[in-house]
Amino acid sequence: MDNMFKLMAFWTGIFAVMFYIGDMPQAALLFVANTGFFLLLGFLNLTERMYMYLFGAYLMIFMVGFSYYSTFIHVPGAGH
Repeated sequence: MDNMFKLMAFWTGIFAVMFYIGDMPQAALLFVANTGFFLLLGFLNLTERMYMYLFGAYLMIFMVGFSYYSTFIHVPGAGH
């Protein structure tokens, strides 16, 4: 299970580089933070159950943050 978190760190790192190249620094920083978080978890050698709990908590925090952003902050059609 720890290898899956290292794999997620790899892919979020790739996305961070792509966002940076695409001149999207806020998204790049968000993905750099995700990369560091996943890499840290990948080297902790926790039990599989704990990894599943952490991933579930991560998904819940993401969905709450995304729902808040899309409901209260994002303005549809802005920036065009």
